[in-house]
Amino acid sequence: MFLKAATIALIPALIVQGKRVKKNTPRLPEPDGLREGQTGMGKPLSVLILGDSAAAGVGVETQQDALLGSVIDALKMDYAVDWKLHAKSGDGTGQIIKNIHTLTNRHYDVVLTSVGVNDVTKLMSSKQWIKKQQDLYQLIRQKFSPELVVAAGVPPMHMFPALPNPLSWLFGQYAKQMNTELAEFVNAQDHMQWIEYDLQKYQSLNLEMASDGFHPSKEIYQIWGKTAADMIRQQF
Repeated sequence: MFLKAATIALIPALIVQGKRVKKNTPRLPEPDGLREGQTGMGKPLSVLILGDSAAAGVGVETQQDALLGSVIDALKMDYAVDWKLHAKSGDGTGQIIKNIHTLTNRHYDVVLTSVGVNDVTKLMSSKQWIKKQQDLYQLIRQKFSPELVVAAGVPPMHMFPALPNPLSWLFGQYAKQMNTELAEFVNAQDHMQWIEYDLQKYQSLNLEMASDGFHPSKEIYQIWGKTAADMIRQQF
């Protein structure tokens, strides 16, 4: 109730700040590079990455430096990785579900997801959001029968350099509530794990975000990819 009341009270400021952020924040493109292929030697492993602009790698120039490249680099010495990326900037959970319906049914050993930022910017409640996550991950299981799903948590948007207060504070509150719901949901699934986007840790390591102050940098993608790869190794 508090967050709903705060949202209503802040609407005038949110409108002004939202327009200003949209005008002043550089719109970075999705990186160049292949989005499907086979790489590496060893045990066969199929990996699908789904989601939003962070899944697509916005913030770097090539897929090699994005989440996709970081995961593959961490796995290719021990696995023959059959990989695919299906992600698009600006997509929230509803659009991601629609996009998944366009994909062919097939088995992937691992599915990695990045979902939530664009739902936060729409001020979606955490209760509504987690219901959409349940639909999303049920669909993923039906279409791809993965043995492991690794879900990225919603970033702490109150720490995004591109966002001023009170917009950043409000987005941060929405993200925090979504992550609370996500953690509870994932912990109840025997085939899922989640990665918390620990921006405070990255800053302590002197790692900056991308030039737009909104997306991961190469170094953050590398940490994200290695964390996901470690989870995959434990499973396989």
